[in-house]
Amino acid sequence: MLDAELTETIYEAAFLPDLWQVVLEKLAVRSDSVGAAIFLFAHGLPARGRALPHQGEMLAEFLSDNELQLSAGVTRMCSVQPASFVDVDRFMMPHEIETDPVRVKFRAMGIGAHLCTAIPMPSGELGIFVLQRALDNGQYERSNIDALDLLRPHLARASLVASRLGLQQAENTVAAMEAMGLPAAVLSSHGRVLAANSLFDGMSSLFLPVAFGGLAISDSAANRLFQLAISAAGSNTEPLVRSIPVTTRNDGPTMIIHVLPLRRAARDIFSGADILVAATSVGKSVFSPSAKVLNALFDLTPAEANLATALSAGRSLKEAAFEASITVKSARTYLERIFTKTGTKQQSQLVALLKSAETFR
Repeated sequence: MLDAELTETIYEAAFLPDLWQVVLEKLAVRSDSVGAAIFLFAHGLPARGRALPHQGEMLAEFLSDNELQLSAGVTRMCSVQPASFVDVDRFMMPHEIETDPVRVKFRAMGIGAHLCTAIPMPSGELGIFVLQRALDNGQYERSNIDALDLLRPHLARASLVASRLGLQQAENTVAAMEAMGLPAAVLSSHGRVLAANSLFDGMSSLFLPVAFGGLAISDSAANRLFQLAISAAGSNTEPLVRSIPVTTRNDGPTMIIHVLPLRRAARDIFSGADILVAATSVGKSVFSPSAKVLNALFDLTPAEANLATALSAGRSLKEAAFEASITVKSARTYLERIFTKTGTKQQSQLVALLKSAETFR
């Protein structure tokens, strides 16, 4: 079951990065960890990150030392980009674990097992969340991983904003929306548009004004999900989906509309607004998208993302079920959930949508 207080703090931290320490502390408690950190990697920019207070010295050393950033564990996670929280040791050879400079330093501090997840972002950045357990506490249990995976979609949307703001605190509405470099608008709890940046204003074919200052999406299926997400965000309830794919007209690129609730101090930054709407584009591609990208884009679970990937590669539902070692009945259940999360109704629509989701580089 999701912790509503933690979820709100996650979205608050997107705009007030000092709160990432609070989020990390809560993640550590939830997983019986002694260490936790968020890292953001972007091409041509130095790595950025936040960690628990007692790990500040290690964090500073990692961010300034290329040798540590190129260690086997770090490069393996950046390459694999696991679409859920995973035990890092499963992706490393025993001799790599023994000699990896990061692990050597952590073992000296009494830290053993590591959990990690990676979140590829439409703008090209990569967000990494890491948790560490004391040597004496052994390995992570499946229940720890499942609890963290429930929070992963919220961590993904919050880190998208955090990466665009450079892990710096947003100062005010205009500055924050311009700094993100994404089409964005802030709305009241009733869905009335309070402010928008120039990039958002330039997307009049996608975002449509409606009565009483409201907002709609031009695609009817996407608009249904969008209105549900707006209603849930404004009433502080949990929507089924907060990232919504929209295929634009004239064979344009697929857009992903993200709906983020603004809570507590984040509302002050945005002059009392309750909801942030931001859009990211996804380029056309003839290739099938990877499971980890579908997971990050549409909040699909790893099992749902793997099934969707197989279907977009041309497999039948029966073939996809066989490859995943699940029953056809289970595959149909997964498919119904995928339809709901992507706003599609038929397998052909789903495949067409997924093929437009080009793998982020």
